Amino acid sequence: MGAYFAPIITAGGLSVPTYQQILASLITTYRSIYGSTVYLQNDAADYQWISAVALKLNDAMGLCQLAYNARSPVTAIGTDLDSIVKLNGIARLPASFSTVELVLSGTPGTVVINGVIADANGIYWSLPSSVTIGVGGTVNATAVCQQSGAVSANPNTVITPVGGFTAGWTSVTNPAPAVVGLPIEVDSQLRARQSVSVALPSETRLAGTIAGLLKVANVTLINVLENQGSATDGFGNLGHSLTCVVLGGTDIDVATAIYNNRGIGCNTQGATVPTMTIVAVTDPNSGNITNIGFVRPTIVPIFVGLTIQGLTAAFNSAVQAQVIAAVVAYLNELQIGEAVLQSSLYGAALSVMPNPLQPIFSIRSVTLGLTATSILAGHIGASGGTGYVGGDIGTPLTVVQGGASGGTFLITAVVGGAVTAVAPVAATIGTGYSVANNLATTGGTGTGAQIDITSVQPSGTSDLAMAFYKVASGITANVTLGAE
Repeated sequence: MGAYFAPIITAGGLSVPTYQQILASLITTYRSIYGSTVYLQNDAADYQWISAVALKLNDAMGLCQLAYNARSPVTAIGTDLDSIVKLNGIARLPASFSTVELVLSGTPGTVVINGVIADANGIYWSLPSSVTIGVGGTVNATAVCQQSGAVSANPNTVITPVGGFTAGWTSVTNPAPAVVGLPIEVDSQLRARQSVSVALPSETRLAGTIAGLLKVANVTLINVLENQGSATDGFGNLGHSLTCVVLGGTDIDVATAIYNNRGIGCNTQGATVPTMTIVAVTDPNSGNITNIGFVRPTIVPIFVGLTIQGLTAAFNSAVQAQVIAAVVAYLNELQIGEAVLQSSLYGAALSVMPNPLQPIFSIRSVTLGLTATSILAGHIGASGGTGYVGGDIGTPLTVVQGGASGGTFLITAVVGGAVTAVAPVAATIGTGYSVANNLATTGGTGTGAQIDITSVQPSGTSDLAMAFYKVASGITANVTLGAE
């Protein structure tokens, strides 16, 4: 424990005494005043008073430590960190808003004013103030979610105009998933961005370009690739080129940051695989115009299926929701071009375990892919059918769903001629299935048994590589959990 010492700042930083050191010093001082035989056990009133004073002094020492830590961006927190990073010309990023690309259909020339669309979850998305349906009877428009943060929307779920359709406007939908917004920037993210921002005046142009892009308002993710050689590299970038993949920020702000920091004679339009955004940047001094190219990342929704066995009653619906949220958070923290790893998905799911030494659930399998096609879990539907017998236990029932094939469930219980319990057959869970209720089945000695498919799993079972311009996206609805 060591002896009490006065707070001191040395080359190693601030050192303050602990609560136990303070308490021991006060007891020693008390005995020197009132005598060594004074009773100071835990139940003594005097001891209780001394310990209360020691606790208050310890609180003051803690405040001293926080104040000292607030001097550095490495240890500052909250508003102190906000104040320090201003010295680098940056600020904490506020929560951003999800966006979704909509297709409006109707009579050409129809004008939709201040349209608001509700998604399947009742969340509102605002159209631009004025949208005019084109000559072909459709128009594309970007809607912004009215709630900040990571609000997702699956394809074809933003479909209901609030207040009804304007005359001449007949339908609206989103062919692609929403680009998910971000919550307010946390301390760890702000520290990382501050660390990169100090490279802005660096001697290397590449580091300066990265720092300049991260300084652009609303830029959240970047991936910068430099090809110094004369031949096209393995990513498809031409020789002597700089390819910047940037999520967020306006086109002109991003292009200007690249223009101001790129190397002399460096080609910024060198990517051959993705479609590049080309922006004309005018030099404020000479007036010369330079076309700057960069890439907007492709958002890739990832489907994850987990088969989990609950070990105790503590594995309830709340914990299951936490598992799904942890997986979604992992996916949304991946950088542009970063692969999705099965091992990391296990780690994300296990991170919600209260005590790893006393597990409340066991992860039996994790699958991931770009689509959800196969049965993960289900149970008997509205009708167990008639005519089934005990000998049908272990007999497979094939689930009938249009466009799908091969999905089977084993009959595990029969009561009074009706199937009462089933379990998916892992080896033949079929393909092309979607969540549905009361699907017909074939098999067994009876007829009419119906199956509810409660969740489906992705088609792939290996790590997913991401191209240098693609970024994984986690959506709660795309993470399914089935019990074994």
